[in-house]
Amino acid sequence: MGTHTTDSPDPTHGTDPLPTPATQAGRDGLAALLADPRSAVVGLDFDGTLAPIVADPEQARAHPEAVSAIAALAPKVASVAVITGRPAGVAVRYGGFAGVPGLEHLTVLGHYGAERWDAVTGTVTAPAPHPGVAAVRAELPGVLEQVGAWQGTWIEEKGRAVAVHTRRAQDPQAAFEALREPLTDLATRHGLIVEPGRMVLELRPPGMDKGVALAEYVRATGAGSVVYAGDDLGDLPAYAAVDKLRSDGVPGLLVCSGSTEVTELAERADLVVDGPEGVVALLRGIAAQLD
Repeated sequence: MGTHTTDSPDPTHGTDPLPTPATQAGRDGLAALLADPRSAVVGLDFDGTLAPIVADPEQARAHPEAVSAIAALAPKVASVAVITGRPAGVAVRYGGFAGVPGLEHLTVLGHYGAERWDAVTGTVTAPAPHPGVAAVRAELPGVLEQVGAWQGTWIEEKGRAVAVHTRRAQDPQAAFEALREPLTDLATRHGLIVEPGRMVLELRPPGMDKGVALAEYVRATGAGSVVYAGDDLGDLPAYAAVDKLRSDGVPGLLVCSGSTEVTELAERADLVVDGPEGVVALLRGIAAQLD
């Protein structure tokens, strides 16, 4: 559904034209942002959208030009919100967001909105962690051993969640599929849910997802339009939130940071760009339109 064309009907003000969304709803969302940027919220996933996917999540870092692109756009819109399953502080560190001029309008919603970091204060606010996370963390090594999926898998400690990565296994997809049911059973026993992603299964508390986080943030800011860019299955709830906002009269644009691993988002998106580099280019392009 998405497109990567550069023939745009929107005003260019002498700059390179923006790519044209493939849907009317997407074109309306982009036009609304350009017409009234001060009421626009730009929501961005982190891994796979601002940061390239890597084998070791601890080595993930934002695209080298991501911070400057956000800094160029953020002062011109109501807010830029990075919405991620990572702890907010980790996303801030890996993104290089702290202490950057121009990011005063940046908020990081970590753990799917359970944590919040605001660039203005530089502090993280968060409720107490779910007790099921500690219980799952203690049992997880034994479950991996029992399934025979220990070789090549990797446990990521996320504070309020825990994730099992299979990207480094001999057969990543087979390990991923073998673990889905036992990890779902483990999560259910302790009041958690499993969030599948790109060769990762995350066990986390229910009730919060990127859709809930985005919808609540848009309502809190009173935004008149919204853009959301993501790349993975965990971004589908945010896509659904934008669809709901559009049905309620808030124009929105759905952007997919394209990959061959996950096609569901590309099929739902109004606009598909070429990974984090394409997202950075889009953010820069929008900022240039608003000069």
